[in-house]
Amino acid sequence: MTEPAFLEFYARTAGRLNGYLRKLTGDAALAEDLLQEAYLRFLTRSRVLDDDEHQKNYLFRIATNLARDHFRRERRQPLASEPGIAHPSDDCGEVWTLMARLSSRDRELLLLAYVEGMTHREISQVTGLMRASIKPLLFRARRRFAGVLTSAGFAPQLAAEREAQS
Repeated sequence: MTEPAFLEFYARTAGRLNGYLRKLTGDAALAEDLLQEAYLRFLTRSRVLDDDEHQKNYLFRIATNLARDHFRRERRQPLASEPGIAHPSDDCGEVWTLMARLSSRDRELLLLAYVEGMTHREISQVTGLMRASIKPLLFRARRRFAGVLTSAGFAPQLAAEREAQS
């Protein structure tokens, strides 16, 4: 990749990737470190990719794997509620705190699908999960998050729906 092409790619992707990593890890400094390492690995291991979308997905996959590796080494789950995380608005702060109750895989899936707006195919490329498993995994992650919201008193109608299903 030429330097001008990389600079353009970086300008288009750095903000979204940094936001994703900050939400995933809950730590602004760690997110910045992972961001830099992701771009370094992207450049040094860059394969010839078809188009910009494939490059972006490959970069997000590198970043996701770096975050997973970091937390495996640390033997702890990332928390999206740690100090230093930049929330889109004050109203969303409690949502990020509640998301911290989910597993890191559920957070990854929900962030990629509903914050980053990725398709099931793109999520599959980023996470390394089979494409056919993304839909049921997202369904389960949404259901678990609904349970978290219900237990926090945010969605009493969800509790009523669950009781009706039982």
